[in-house]
Amino acid sequence: MTQTAFLNPSDAVVSTHTGTIAGDRFRVLDSWRGICALLVALFHFPTASTISQSSFIGSSYLFVDFFFVLSGFVIASSYADRLGRTQEVCRFALVRFGRIYPLHLVMIAAFAAFELLRLVLPQLHGTGAAPFTGGFDLKSLAANLLLLQGVGFEDRLTWNAPSWSISAEFFAYLLFAGAVFVAGARAWIWLVAAAVTAPLFLLGFSTHHMDVSYDFGFIRCLYGFSLGALLAWFQHDSIAGARQVLAANGPRMSWTVAEIVMVAVIALFVSLAGDNNAGIAAPLVFALALFLFAHEGGWISALLRTPFMLTLGALSYSIYMVHIFVQARLINVAGLVERKLGLGLVGDIVLRGEPATGFGAGWTGTVAIIVMLLTTIGVSWITWRFVEMPAMAWFRRLSKRI
Repeated sequence: MTQTAFLNPSDAVVSTHTGTIAGDRFRVLDSWRGICALLVALFHFPTASTISQSSFIGSSYLFVDFFFVLSGFVIASSYADRLGRTQEVCRFALVRFGRIYPLHLVMIAAFAAFELLRLVLPQLHGTGAAPFTGGFDLKSLAANLLLLQGVGFEDRLTWNAPSWSISAEFFAYLLFAGAVFVAGARAWIWLVAAAVTAPLFLLGFSTHHMDVSYDFGFIRCLYGFSLGALLAWFQHDSIAGARQVLAANGPRMSWTVAEIVMVAVIALFVSLAGDNNAGIAAPLVFALALFLFAHEGGWISALLRTPFMLTLGALSYSIYMVHIFVQARLINVAGLVERKLGLGLVGDIVLRGEPATGFGAGWTGTVAIIVMLLTTIGVSWITWRFVEMPAMAWFRRLSKRI
């Protein structure tokens, strides 16, 4: 089972979580990012409920490719003409590092603290591996601290498993910056090469279709990132002009119909393509969706601009990074409550054909999902407010000194 990725890639302007075209925030894309983060959390949460067992949620790992496409789109929109000098490349790398690494480090510390707690309290061992073994060994810890867990240095998912994608994406950032620095206006040729060869590589070598992470995750990332960057490279001006017209006239019915159809296509595609090679087309589907919703022309876009949806977008990176830890601790707490009160909350289940430990079917699984989502959002607000925001501000100030 893969762990998906998700980042908020722009720091070009005062807004902290979205990129810009013509000086405007991609507010709708920001909200999409929040929705996808919650879908990733649902994908990973083990319950026997109808929600968890549905084909759509069971294939929602594909939304990692939405994040990769979106990252390429926003990064290229914001930085394609700003990486011509060594100083600019250094600033870019520093700001990108400051965007992803502080929260990554905090979550590694949280997992390490729990492993230490398991070491001190044997009753927390459960039936799993001993503390600091398996996916939590010290060798893997070093790889995670060096952001190498998603570029082929590991043979499994380790520590905060979803962080494989930020590893892959960070090196995609550096490759993009290097291509623009060396090739300038012709850097798009390298993007085309990556967008063409990466899916062919996955078709030829992946035994799990698009469900790759620690092994071929970097190839997967380059595929989506390059498509998003190409979209920005060649459609920047047309999107900017269309956005201005649509903003002046308000949502249109034709755009609303197109948005509804696009949502239906995404839902159908994800439901049908998650367990076969059709899933390798996910970045293409998401690139089309991104192009459509970047215009913000319909009523669905208007809904996605509401304060609640924008808040989810702001919390999206935190949601992605904290949800595995939150889910694991909820299962721990439920197990303790079960032993104290004799309630049948947690047990052995079958999740998408694989044995797992999780919450049962019926009301137990549904309530657990609601509690998980609310808890994840609450914890994400804390990490966003006290880790993400201060760290981004500090690294921006540091980058200006270069």
